[in-house]
Amino acid sequence: MTLKPVRALLQFCTVLPLGRPADFDAFARHSWLYPLAGWVIGGCAAGIAFLLSGNPGLAAAAAVATAIVISGANHFDGLLDLGDGLMAHGSREKRITALTDRQIGAGGVACGILTTLLAVQGLSTVASIPLAVLTAEVCAKLAMAWITAFGTPFHEGIHAYLHGFAQPWFAVLALLPVVPLALLVDPASLVKALLATSIVTALLIALAYRLFGGVNGDVAGASNEIARAAAIIALAV
Repeated sequence: MTLKPVRALLQFCTVLPLGRPADFDAFARHSWLYPLAGWVIGGCAAGIAFLLSGNPGLAAAAAVATAIVISGANHFDGLLDLGDGLMAHGSREKRITALTDRQIGAGGVACGILTTLLAVQGLSTVASIPLAVLTAEVCAKLAMAWITAFGTPFHEGIHAYLHGFAQPWFAVLALLPVVPLALLVDPASLVKALLATSIVTALLIALAYRLFGGVNGDVAGASNEIARAAAIIALAV
């Protein structure tokens, strides 16, 4: 395998200047590589947290902000759309409309604020903010890899395209880029973060099936933000 899938992944998940657009199909056929983007984004966030380590509250807020900004707020937008879909009343069609339209309502705003507040507050209480945000970001991308593999789409779109290339065993391969975290984080903490990630993924897939009839790119993007917060909380408690 060449570096083309990795470059396509980073161009999809970040706003980093990486030259000419890579062939997106190269990543689509290797979506289990998602956690590698977590290393890049989480590494940048960890660097900012380290520079501000004298002020835990500021370091935590800046680290989460860095992760959102470097990703172009793309996944955060999915979280806002999911919040609207969750809070919509009525039929499945009305929920899907709220999920997929371009407007952001109170449900989306509330979901975005609460998830971010939980991530920042949890991060400000951990022993090492840089290690925690790095771990959480890798776990967040692991959640996206799992949802891509298992989340049956309810309509055509970017998630459906990625899911069409994915295989069930991608969920196992996606753990390979996560393994190096064991060299940085104690085993108990890593297990807690991975358990939180798996719970978030399972709950989101089940909820999406029940409310929308399947998964779309907004749900996949939201999994990144929610899994990050969940992993941070798991590391904090």
